[in-house]
Amino acid sequence: MTFESRFQSFTETADPSHGAARLKALRAELARRDLHGFIVPRADEHQNEYAPANAERLAWLTGFTGSAGLAIVLRERAAIFVDGRYGLQVRDQVDARAFQPLDVVETPPHEWLAAQAGAGQRIGYDPWLTTPAGCERYAKAARQAGAELVATPDNPLDAIWADRPPAPCAPVRLHPKRFAGVEAPRKLAAVAAALEGAQALLVSNPHNVAWAFNIRGGDVAHTPLPLAYALVRAQAPPTLYVASAKLAADVRAALEKICEVSEPASLTADLEALGRAGQRVRFDTTTVAMRLVETLRAAGGEPELGADPITLMKARKNAAEIRGARAAHLRDGAALCEFLAWFAQEAPKGKLTEIDAVQALETFRRATGRLREISFPTISGAGPNGAIVHYRVTEATNRRIGKGLFLLDSGAQYEDGTTDVTRTIAVGAPTAEMRDRFTRVLKGHIAIARSLFPKGATGAQLDAFARRALWEAGLDYDHGTGHGVGAFLSVHEGPQNISKRGSCPLEPGMIVSNEPGYYKAGAYGIRIENLVLVETREVKGGERETYGFETLTLAPIDLACVEPKLLTREESRWLDAYHAQVRKALAPLLSARARKWLAQATRKLKRGADA
Repeated sequence: MTFESRFQSFTETADPSHGAARLKALRAELARRDLHGFIVPRADEHQNEYAPANAERLAWLTGFTGSAGLAIVLRERAAIFVDGRYGLQVRDQVDARAFQPLDVVETPPHEWLAAQAGAGQRIGYDPWLTTPAGCERYAKAARQAGAELVATPDNPLDAIWADRPPAPCAPVRLHPKRFAGVEAPRKLAAVAAALEGAQALLVSNPHNVAWAFNIRGGDVAHTPLPLAYALVRAQAPPTLYVASAKLAADVRAALEKICEVSEPASLTADLEALGRAGQRVRFDTTTVAMRLVETLRAAGGEPELGADPITLMKARKNAAEIRGARAAHLRDGAALCEFLAWFAQEAPKGKLTEIDAVQALETFRRATGRLREISFPTISGAGPNGAIVHYRVTEATNRRIGKGLFLLDSGAQYEDGTTDVTRTIAVGAPTAEMRDRFTRVLKGHIAIARSLFPKGATGAQLDAFARRALWEAGLDYDHGTGHGVGAFLSVHEGPQNISKRGSCPLEPGMIVSNEPGYYKAGAYGIRIENLVLVETREVKGGERETYGFETLTLAPIDLACVEPKLLTREESRWLDAYHAQVRKALAPLLSARARKWLAQATRKLKRGADA
């Protein structure tokens, strides 16, 4: 992908000005099919965060390009539902005269459908894009309205999307053991042993397929995924369902030593065969398409909906993956520091734009010679654009970086690890309010970094640590404090996270982000993000197995934004110690210019009588 293409919207057609015309065309197609409405999720057949271009139906219809959302189209009204991350973005990208923007928490889509659908109406949905849980919610909502939820044999949007891109077909690569840590046969044997009474597991999550078979690909942006399915059987060899066109001869030969290789089109026939044999098949609740569950059930099989055991196995990084993560963060930290030194010199001149910053940072990362891809579209927000949590700069929104705060959230995919780091940088002198807000965010960040917690503690139990200093000032932020991160896989990986809804116990080997923030709409945004690794900790006199975090990310935190009087002595010591670690690790890797800048950027914080 070229630099320039990163700053264009999803496609020329993802434009709010097209919304009304496309909505009219969809309604005409629905009427032709005797449907009174249709549900349009932002999803592909695997529920991927980053979907291939041919699956971006919500963006094509509405103009909204966020990673999560859903629209419901009825004959007289239509609405688009997004979460708190996208409240500002949806109003910029969507024609509100065609689609009413709604908050998914305040107005859940199924409740809106129950209130708006009419008796006797037929509401369509694509069973390849909807999970069983989603289907159940919408079916119940339709019944409440006296309507009927109807599975469509194909997607009505595809009939009116004339220039729909083709399905992706990127080559599949073998992921070497030196990075994976464990050979695929051992992983697959462990998965088979975890089936707990089921005869087979359908692996519908491509991230889990990639991890279990030690393969990577390029079918979606930013995440090295091959779009594929797998069947792991308790008493027979596994089957990998992947398009033959993606497999070079040597890759196919290697895979055929550990599994059967079939075309994706043969999956339904194999599920039908399992169904006719009366077998019990485990399906992943969060990613399986309703169509696949119904295929097994209709053939006489027993679907078992639950968690894919691979998800938790993948979350607990092994020794090789942890070594890779540390190496990737060291390399990435050096590239980021080269950028920050350059930015400190160029930004005060007042000529840089948000796109200039993105291009420069990627250039420094490419100079490592190891960059595979950026791990998500870089968030480069100057001034008010920084207050848009998941802002993505385009040529239309590109802003000059002037005095104030600049928020830069970026990451990289290296073969040995995935990175994600956010820094908020002052251009010129920050105001007292900015320093206050930044320091409260920093206090929350330090609270997570320093936290100790017993075995079994979840992300929900830690989340408030990051918010306390903001709450004390009547402030908060509308996103989670941390998400899981993969090993040369998704930058957003479950089941682990730190959030109000974080129900997964945090275990050694898990990598999560630590990223509290604050956003003043129309003015500026603040976020400080490091990745941290859960590790065991010895507590003198302790009676419980205890865990803590090792900080992986290596990059200075802007001292110009810190109000020392708001930090406790322990917090100040943490910041000084972190900066000393950053300086020691990165200085030998940097150019003379960046090394000089780093020495100043990681100086000891002046506080108290020293200020």
